[in-house]
Amino acid sequence: MLIAQLSDLHIRLPGQKAYRVVATDAYLPPAVAAVNAQRPRPDIVVISGDLTDFGRPAEYAHLKHMLDALEMPYLLLPGNHDDRDVLAEVFVEQPSLRGCDGYAQYVVDDYPVRIIVLDTVVPGQSHGALCARRLSWLAGRLAEQPARPTVVAMHHPPFATGIGHMDAIGLLQGADELARIVGRHGNIERILCGHLHRSIYRRFAGTIASTCPSPAHQVALDLRPDAPSAFVMEPPAFMLHEWREGGLVSHLAYIGDYAGPYPFHEDGGLIDE
Repeated sequence: MLIAQLSDLHIRLPGQKAYRVVATDAYLPPAVAAVNAQRPRPDIVVISGDLTDFGRPAEYAHLKHMLDALEMPYLLLPGNHDDRDVLAEVFVEQPSLRGCDGYAQYVVDDYPVRIIVLDTVVPGQSHGALCARRLSWLAGRLAEQPARPTVVAMHHPPFATGIGHMDAIGLLQGADELARIVGRHGNIERILCGHLHRSIYRRFAGTIASTCPSPAHQVALDLRPDAPSAFVMEPPAFMLHEWREGGLVSHLAYIGDYAGPYPFHEDGGLIDE
């Protein structure tokens, strides 16, 4: 099974730029094309939040038009820039976004690896939280199939990254209880997150939690405690997670046209000229 992960699309209307710099909607079609071009082709795409920049209906409609070009199913989850109600209204073909108790939480059981989507959004706020209801729901779903390989997808990562201005709006409630729940389930292969616009990994409660870069702009890698909130136009990228031989193997995939591929060997030997 091959899972592609996109994150933090921040789609605005055609011609509008995020933060006066980034034409985010110009970056998504090449990302979709790159995912479609993968061989083997991904079975499913997980898009881990901040789908739009302001959660407006027209932004989601524009996003939907571009995502329709994906040649495989995709899963959506909201981030702090999203409006979960508007998201569900526009993507009506994905009834799971109505989730439970008003949260966009659901389970996908159609693949060798089970995918559980967890909603960390606090409406109107940049930080994330996991309340008792959301955590109880997660515990219940994990108890249903305790031996099956499982991925948990959520927007805010449950760990501090060292990028101070992002940690200040990280998962500020529920991470400790999440760790207790995850720690009881050794079948959780990975916690896939967004929010950071970078590829970051950390051991968490007996598994690995990771974040995904953006197909557009990336958060500046500045680990000073007082680092300013800033972004850079590093190469756009996405993640590929392949389930094989009893484990999840992850790859960072850059988006764009680059020189190569070139051969290492020729006529049976290593090229030396």
